Parts: sequence; C-alpha cells; structure tokens
Amino acid sequence: MFSQLLLIQVAVAAGVTALVTGLFLAPLSGQLDDQAMRRALAVAQTTASSRLAGDLLASRPAPGGPVQAEAERVRRATGSEYVVVMDVRGVRWSHPNPGRIGAVVSTDPSGALAGREVMEIDSGTLGRSARGKVPLRDADGRIVGAVSVGIAYDSVRARFLAAIPGLLAYAGGALAAGALAAWLIARRVQRQTRDLAFSDIAALLAEREAMLHGIREGVVALDAAGRVRLVNDEARRLLELGPEVTGRPLDEVLDGGRTADVLAGRVSGDDLVAVRGRRVLVANRMPTHDGGAVVTLRDRTELERLGRELDATRGLIDALRAQDHEHANRMHTLLGLLQLELHEEAVEYLTDVVGVHRTTAEQVTEKVHDPLVAALLVGKATVAAERGVALRIAPGSLLPNRLVAPSELVTVVGNLVDNAVDAAAGSRDAAVEVELGTRGRTAVLRVADSGPGVPAEQREAVFTEGWSTKRRPSHGAGRGLGLPLVRRLAERHGGRVEVGTAEGGGAEFTVVLPEALTEASPGPARDEDPADPGGVRR
Repeated sequence: MFSQLLLIQVAVAAGVTALVTGLFLAPLSGQLDDQAMRRALAVAQTTASSRLAGDLLASRPAPGGPVQAEAERVRRATGSEYVVVMDVRGVRWSHPNPGRIGAVVSTDPSGALAGREVMEIDSGTLGRSARGKVPLRDADGRIVGAVSVGIAYDSVRARFLAAIPGLLAYAGGALAAGALAAWLIARRVQRQTRDLAFSDIAALLAEREAMLHGIREGVVALDAAGRVRLVNDEARRLLELGPEVTGRPLDEVLDGGRTADVLAGRVSGDDLVAVRGRRVLVANRMPTHDGGAVVTLRDRTELERLGRELDATRGLIDALRAQDHEHANRMHTLLGLLQLELHEEAVEYLTDVVGVHRTTAEQVTEKVHDPLVAALLVGKATVAAERGVALRIAPGSLLPNRLVAPSELVTVVGNLVDNAVDAAAGSRDAAVEVELGTRGRTAVLRVADSGPGVPAEQREAVFTEGWSTKRRPSHGAGRGLGLPLVRRLAERHGGRVEVGTAEGGGAEFTVVLPEALTEASPGPARDEDPADPGGVRR
C-alpha cells in the first residue's frame, strides 16, 4: 500500500507541476511580445519628437544625409534592429542598409501616415520583428512622414528560451518538495493502516459491517459531541430506533431518560441496567481515543423475568416449608385431641383451620373475577401470611372479568404487592391492602402498606431504573426495575402511577389504566353494580 500511495501522490504532484508550468509559459511568450512592441513604439515616439521633421523637409533622401545619421544614432543607442524614417509617400529616408534608402517601405505605412500609432509583429526586408510606428509631424502639426522602429524577434525568443531553465528549476524544486511531502504522508498512512493494502482495508470494512449487523448484541457508536455515529440492527431493535438516527444527538433519538444517560456516560459503572419499552437492557460503555464512545447492549428481559420467577419460587418454597412445619404442628395437635378422645374439640379445631384458608380464597374470588389476578392475589396472600403480613382486599373492590390484557395487570399488581409486603414486613400490625375497581373502561388499582412510607423528596426517584433499598438477590439480576416497569406499562396505556401516604402512615401507590377493560355486554353487567353507574366500580 505504501508504494501505491507514494506513486499516486508523486504522479499527482508531477501532473500539477507540469500543468502550472504550462499555464505560466503559455502567457509568457505573449507578454514578451507585448513588451518588445511597446519598447519599439517608445523608441519610435522618442525619435519622432526630435528635429527629424525639419531635416526631412530641408533635404533629400540620401545615405549620408542628416536623417540617416540621426536614425542610425538612435538605432545604435537603443539596440533596435532598425529605425526607418519615411515621407508621406512611404519612401525610406533611413535604413540600416543604405542601399535601401530611397525605396518604398516593404510593409504598409498607412496607419502611421494616417496619424495612428501602430504596434505589431510583422515580417519585412530584415525578417520578423516587433514593430512600433508613429506619425512624423512638423512644427505646425502636419504629418510629413512616419517613423518605424523594429526589434528583432530573435531577441524576444531568446529571452523566452532563457526564462525556461529557471522556470523548470523552480518546477523541479516544487516537484521535489511535493514528492517529499507525498513520502511523509505515505509513511504516516502506512503506520496508521499497519501497511494494509487497499483491498485488505476494503475487506476489513466489509467484514466489520457483516460482524456488527450479525452479532446478537446491540452496538451504538457515539462521537465526541454525543451524536450517533453507528448503530447496528440489534441496537435498533432493542432501543426501538427508526431508520434515520445516524448523525443525530443521542438525547434527541432516545427522548432523554435513564437509557440516554447510561449511553451518554452520565451514569458511570459496569453492567448498568436500563429499561427501554418492555425490555430490560444491560449496557457497557467504552470511551474511544477521539472523545467518543462505543456502547454494547444486552437484552436481559428474559433473564430478569426468570430471576423474578426464581425469587417467587424460592419465596413459595419457603412458604411451603413453613406451612409444612405448621401443618405438622396442627396434625400433632389433632392427633393429641383424638388420643384424648376429645372428638368434638378435634372437629372444631379442624373446621377452624380449614376455614381460614377457604375464607381467604373466597374473599378474593368474590371481589376479583379475573382468574389470573385472583390466583395471583391468593398466592401473594399465602406468602405474605408466612412473612407475618396480612394481605387484605379492600371492601369496596370489584374487578370484572373483561380485562383487555390480564397479564399486564398481573405484572402491575405483582410488582406493587411484592414491594408493599417487603415494606410492611416487620412493622407493627403489618398489613397490605389492595383495592381494585373500574371507572367505565378504566381500571384503578390502589396498594397501601403499613411500612415506613416514601419520603416526599424520594417519590420521583423510586421510579428511576436501578433505585432500590433492597439488597441484590442471589441470582444476580438488578434491583430497582419493578416500579419503572409499572410506570412504563401505565404510560404506554395512557395512564399514570402516583405515590402518596396511606392512612396508617405507610406508602400508597395508585395506578390508573385507561381502556384496560373491554366494552360491557348489552344489559346489566354481572360483574358490576348497576346501582353505581358512575365513579369507581366497587
């Protein structure tokens, strides 16, 4: 590559030098001709202003006459090829060759005899020359003849040829400087490209494009000004970007938020968690030498879901283990009552134990008619009870079985209840209250706990991705994603999430999901109270 680049640059320098030399030489010949003609004209003007007019009128044309003597003096003094003085008939009165005196001039003198000054390149008896012709006037201003001065064209051409070597020397110096600069540039390019040929560089670029768009990790390259320089197909999919993002500022492309802060480097650290839409992303940022950065993105949505399921499974296992221990105690108690032949007491004890679990399930299914949400709340009630937290359904709750997206409401309820149980556990009279209702086709969810609550200055921070007061779980998934997911889901449905203070001093989260229910069937709805047509369906 070094030799190819050097040859190309030297060829370019040589071509430019030759072109500049040619462009300089082209007008040089014309400039020298013009200078010679002007010099001849100046000599003719000086000669015509002398006493020649009087001598011309007072004598005859002769080789030894005063006109010939004056003309020869001027010719020798100025180095001209000839100085010819003629009368109004065009007859020569002077000439370098005395034998031509008295003969008519060989070129047309009409212009000068008509009173005009003439400059030209022409050929005469003495060959090709640069000529200047002026009229010769007497004391009264009448034209009595003309003066023609010629400068040999060979001398003009000699000056032109004499200028060429110097010009070529300058051109050679310029070419040498250009060749040196080309060598230095080629060496620098060679070092920067590690002596790769052009074909190798083209192949590397093609391989890079194939690799970037073929890997299953998102790659986003940013320049020093924070503009998107490159984005591969996976990054477009994960970040939900349009086709025209290259060259645009990152904050404009992502509409701000934590994801933009992570990609722009305003949040530092490794394996930073960000949420984009419904996806949980892990980002790592590597600065580049030019002030930009390359960000890699991995999709952790499924891993996060599996982690949460693992947490839930472990919680359920712990609950089952505790229930098994409690069940053994109850069986021992029942066995003792039977061995003591206290049959009525045994029946009463067994009825009371079974009734507690049945009552909880009946209370949930009576107020929550959607099977997914009801099953979730029954399971959460069991887990909460094992942690010493009472999970209650608010008396006025009523959720009909016509949700548009039950799984999404399950996500919202599950996240809020988990957070509420964590907050209430260990508090005095630990309890979590869930209220579900409807307002037309809008679903309204309220979850309150008896925990310490959320300070007013932190009520916006709790919805920030990564913000959490819980320790990192054993499976390694990031904390602080539940509430951001809840907010994004609510906003995607055109709703909102609000956090406030419950009556007992704990936290209270309210979620409003417009258009969350399908249209009610004609006639009185089985799941709604016809006596309460407005407000929240209770």
